[in-house]
Amino acid sequence: MNVVYHASAGPDLAARLARLEGLGISVCREDDTETLNRLLPDCDVLWHVLQPCTAGMIAAAPRLKLIQKIGAGVNTIDLAAAKQRGIPVCNLPGTNARAVAELTLGLMLSVLRRIPAFDRRLRAGTWTDAALQDGISELGGRAVGLIGFGAIPKILAPMLAAMGCTVVYSARNPVADAIAGYLPLVRLLAEADIVSLHLPLTPETRRMVDAAALSRMKPGAILINTARGGLVDQPALIQALESGRLAGAGLDVFDTEPVAAGDRLLALPNVVVTPHIGWLTTGTFDRSFALAAENCRRAAEGAALLHRVV
Repeated sequence: MNVVYHASAGPDLAARLARLEGLGISVCREDDTETLNRLLPDCDVLWHVLQPCTAGMIAAAPRLKLIQKIGAGVNTIDLAAAKQRGIPVCNLPGTNARAVAELTLGLMLSVLRRIPAFDRRLRAGTWTDAALQDGISELGGRAVGLIGFGAIPKILAPMLAAMGCTVVYSARNPVADAIAGYLPLVRLLAEADIVSLHLPLTPETRRMVDAAALSRMKPGAILINTARGGLVDQPALIQALESGRLAGAGLDVFDTEPVAAGDRLLALPNVVVTPHIGWLTTGTFDRSFALAAENCRRAAEGAALLHRVV
């Protein structure tokens, strides 16, 4: 079975892919359109990561039997085009939850302790910077509000509680046995020192953190987003950060990806950024590839697929 892994792969990842038995896996970088066009006609299964899977790509793959999302969010797949062709789409909920939870915690600490700024100053030869040292905060004792309470917050909430945080969450419905207190969204925004987003991107959630939501947040609060960039009105966020209403932000995702080198967010000293790598760990790969390979086997045999979305 011919599988196209549509993402970049370093030496370690390439070796992991090569060890998967029974699959012929071709790696195609997200920006390598020429190679993608060459591979699609003989592609049986597309392992989709982040680069949009368009109707044109689906049409160019006449042998396609399965679109397998390596991750959970399927907002970058043309589901209507897949459905029209009768091509199943599956995702892998929970396989990256621990990785994203840990990066979310890391971003909180990085913003509060200004770790990237200290790293840059020290490498430039500055040992003591009184202005940078002024006002550094601890995570313990803070109220952390989690918007959404799926697999990632369920791992993150106990970590935060163990560090001495008061953890609250908002979701469509209260979750049984949550290690956090439920609050309506309006109250969470007003009371949390740190607001962290953990929602899929849908028409309902797009830009839910807009200028009005940001204005409801506690002055001096911090926003963390390791979910999807489209959840946030990015110009409104920049204004809130530049004005000082928000103390900072930690962002792994952006409205447009890759984020442009000249984006104003990248110039703000109170923002810590990473390039959508929250999910990217060896643990995520091992868990994801095992399930994705099993779905390839099932697709070849006509068996019921795991975590089918379409």
